[in-house]
Amino acid sequence: MTTAHDFSATGIDGAERQLADYRGKVLLVVNTATACGFTPQLKGLEELYKTYVDRGLVVLGFPCDQFGHQNPEGDDETAAFCEKNYGVSFPLFSQIEVNGDGAHPLYQWLKKEKGGVGPSKIKWNFTKFLVDPEGNVIKRYGSTTAPAKIAGDIEKLLPA
Repeated sequence: MTTAHDFSATGIDGAERQLADYRGKVLLVVNTATACGFTPQLKGLEELYKTYVDRGLVVLGFPCDQFGHQNPEGDDETAAFCEKNYGVSFPLFSQIEVNGDGAHPLYQWLKKEKGGVGPSKIKWNFTKFLVDPEGNVIKRYGSTTAPAKIAGDIEKLLPA
């Protein structure tokens, strides 16, 4: 059986990261953008991360420029923007595609596990996937779901 831990992705610093390193952690996987109406959710994602990181939550941000060219920057500029404007300290990855033939394998799998609009398509930036400590996708949230609204679902997966 495939889990999130079977995938790897390039970190925003260019280093390859194994998602197996997050085994035992609750993951919130999000396709982000720097110039989207939902970009202020980066603040809420950082708040979730800071609130729950000590209990085992890791937010994983995957910048994506497939929706309205809303993340045109390179990786260095994206990282600097997220840190400067929203204090992002959770792991960010190199820009990826989430739909189409070039979709990152992790996103191909996430969409297969929890489909969405059309044939499991990601509709927009800031679609979120909640993954349990064993690497299974538990729930998918649309762009309009504020990070704070996910806190209850995260709490259910974390140790007391």
